[in-house]
Amino acid sequence: MRSSVTPSGHRASGGPVRVRRATTRDAKRLTRLVRSSRAYEGPYAPMVAGYRVGPDYIETHAVFAAVQEATQRVLGFYALILDPPELDLLFVADDAQGAGIGRLLIGHLRQEAAARGLIAVRVVSHPPAEGFYLGAGARRTGTVRATPPAVMWDRPELVLPVG
Repeated sequence: MRSSVTPSGHRASGGPVRVRRATTRDAKRLTRLVRSSRAYEGPYAPMVAGYRVGPDYIETHAVFAAVQEATQRVLGFYALILDPPELDLLFVADDAQGAGIGRLLIGHLRQEAAARGLIAVRVVSHPPAEGFYLGAGARRTGTVRATPPAVMWDRPELVLPVG
């Protein structure tokens, strides 16, 4: 049975999960989440092969991690760019997907964005993740065309209302 996150942020079989500001000490763990994501296997693999979430990135942007309190394991994270408002990264550990961690992070992102006076956040989605964002209340606004060699595929562009 898969564990799940309750509205209060508790995993049914793994104890409390809280979202906290990421620190520079999280950089390697966040990088591992990105590089090991099954969502980026096959044709998408080159996009994250050398990707690094560095301490400088964490200090510069609003980066938050979902952490299982008992183990201090990072189950997922997101990065919000404030100007212009855009969700830059959102990753959930493969074995934690389907447990509500992504929704917990989206809920936190909305609270964080609202506290900063934002009304909406742009999302340029990894194509397989578009359904997740639509299910979280985002709406599609267009398509961002591929920019080889960095990005070899078109990506859905969405807007996620904050309020």
